[in-house]
Amino acid sequence: MSVCVYIYIYIYIYSSILSCLFPVGTGPLSMAVLLQSPHAFLVILLLLLYWVGVQSIPDPRQREMLIKLETSMQTGGQLQLTDAEQKLDAVLFKMKQRESQAGAFPPAVHFFKARELIRASPIFSLLQRMPKGAVLHVHDFSIVDAEWLVKNVTYRPHCYMCYTDNHSVRFIFSSLSPKPLSHCSPWILLENQRAKMGNSTDFDRSITAYLTLFTEKDPDTVYPNQSVIWGAFEQAFLAVWGLVTYTPVFRDYYYQGLTQFYMDNVMYLEVRAMLPELYELDGSTHDRSWTLKTYQDVTVQFTKENPDFFGARIIFTTHRAANITSMTETVMEAIKLQRDFPDIMAGFDLVGEEDKGRPLWYFRDALSLPAEMGVTLPFFFHAGETDLEGTEVDQNLLDGLRLNTSRIGHGFAINRHPVAKDLSRKKGVALEVCPISNQVLKLVKDLQNHPAAALMAEGHPLVICSDDPSLFGASGLSYDFYEAFVGFGGLRSNIGTLKQLAINSIRFSSLTPPQQDIALAIWQRRWDHFVSEKVF
Repeated sequence: MSVCVYIYIYIYIYSSILSCLFPVGTGPLSMAVLLQSPHAFLVILLLLLYWVGVQSIPDPRQREMLIKLETSMQTGGQLQLTDAEQKLDAVLFKMKQRESQAGAFPPAVHFFKARELIRASPIFSLLQRMPKGAVLHVHDFSIVDAEWLVKNVTYRPHCYMCYTDNHSVRFIFSSLSPKPLSHCSPWILLENQRAKMGNSTDFDRSITAYLTLFTEKDPDTVYPNQSVIWGAFEQAFLAVWGLVTYTPVFRDYYYQGLTQFYMDNVMYLEVRAMLPELYELDGSTHDRSWTLKTYQDVTVQFTKENPDFFGARIIFTTHRAANITSMTETVMEAIKLQRDFPDIMAGFDLVGEEDKGRPLWYFRDALSLPAEMGVTLPFFFHAGETDLEGTEVDQNLLDGLRLNTSRIGHGFAINRHPVAKDLSRKKGVALEVCPISNQVLKLVKDLQNHPAAALMAEGHPLVICSDDPSLFGASGLSYDFYEAFVGFGGLRSNIGTLKQLAINSIRFSSLTPPQQDIALAIWQRRWDHFVSEKVF
């Protein structure tokens, strides 16, 4: 009896048993459902290996079967490629071969050093043109490059700046001289400062450096450990804060952010946003509802002007350093905002350095309020953005899943948590993988060794995201797609991998199923056009 017959009989018996234990209708589970289970694959592989082991001479056909089986498990491995996709895939494979044989391999190099190598890559050029679907993990004040802020915002009238004691800067727009800050040098009116200088190129370059982590120096020397890089990360956000929370700038900044992602062929965004109180030139402020309404208005405007852009939604965030009282109040406010703005608000999350912040379990009572009240407030928790083991923070993955998070932000540590990993697969909870962020914030040095490489190899639900592109000297989503495709996938990942990642970004979004179907139809038309284009 051939090995194929043995496998078919075993699959039928195994699926029949599973159907009895976990009914999904009548009859055995379908092959498609069964093959989604890593345990089924494992059993089949063990059966194959046993059968091969009892043969006196290795059969190359069985080896080929094992290779094909393993390939089918990877992200996109189950997709049937069209002729046009196969032709493009052949071109991509040759590009990858040349790139892997070149001198410095970009995914193995710190992004700050690799950025120019990536920009010169024909693969990167192709990925920029590729319709990438959605970005589901990006933060509000890091979606527009720092150069735009300097050239288009700090040159506006009434913009003041001061230098802080901890080597950062703060900005404010004011019709009068602002009140002094205890930790800041006297306020400087930038239009007066530039008038005195004449040539302000170097001055502008120095301001830009405060708004990004990117450095042309050796990044490992500038940022020797996680504590230093996270400190600089927080300071950069605080520096940007006074610029973008000024009401006229806020509108322009968000519109520019949508523009930069749209130009990078991203059709939909889910933005983590603190929903700050926006301020006017006279110092008056607007509340969070006003801010959320502004997000909604600008999104509607941008979508009308760009009909193939599908829109954006906001995930309201608060810092994980909050106390229980403050968190309870914020969750209650989030419930109200979700009720008042169901179209624009996607849900709720906690942000900030996970290792130093309070774990999800600490806030369990506050985070359980929506369920206890019988209201809907979807969660999109950052969890597992750590390389520590055995700490309270290390349990955020399991606690996030127990609190019914819709997706997991980062999930870097998930391979060390087999129960969480299995749960996320079974519940269809995707990981929002942010390659460049994880490297820059010193969780992994060589992106070929990123945990997501193994996750992609087994088809774990995940999406590729860019987290804080402007702070890393990147923009849009293409840089992170490059690192994932070339670094995580190696020579094995193909056009099917890219296609599946784009589809995942829509299917794992907070859009309703009918909205997802519409978005996928729009994306598919753009995808078909993309693969039919001549690469050279």
